[in-house]
Amino acid sequence: MKTLIPAFFVVGAVMSLGSAVAYITHWPLAPYFFMVGSLLVAVAQIFAPSEVDSVNVRRLRRQQVLGALMLVLTGPLMIFLHGNEWIVSLTIAAVIELFTSIRLPQEEEKEKQARKG
Repeated sequence: MKTLIPAFFVVGAVMSLGSAVAYITHWPLAPYFFMVGSLLVAVAQIFAPSEVDSVNVRRLRRQQVLGALMLVLTGPLMIFLHGNEWIVSLTIAAVIELFTSIRLPQEEEKEKQARKG
């Protein structure tokens, strides 16, 4: 399972990025590939193990899951709203994911240092 989670994340991220770019070219299957890719990213983030169990890390993990679910929500917005509204959802998800990808390793390292010292 440890090797499967990063593989899900990488495949899902590539599918999501490629599909978002392909959607601009009006490829009709792009939203569906985007949803599958974002689901893989969400599954990888939900089931990724955390070595530290503190309040801050749990909060950041919840925010990370929220960002992943917003990413999944972007797929149906691409299908049902044929304008550029999906870009707002994608941007919010990307900002949340960026924030948690920076803060989560910092908090985990801080907790590990606190346990050692």
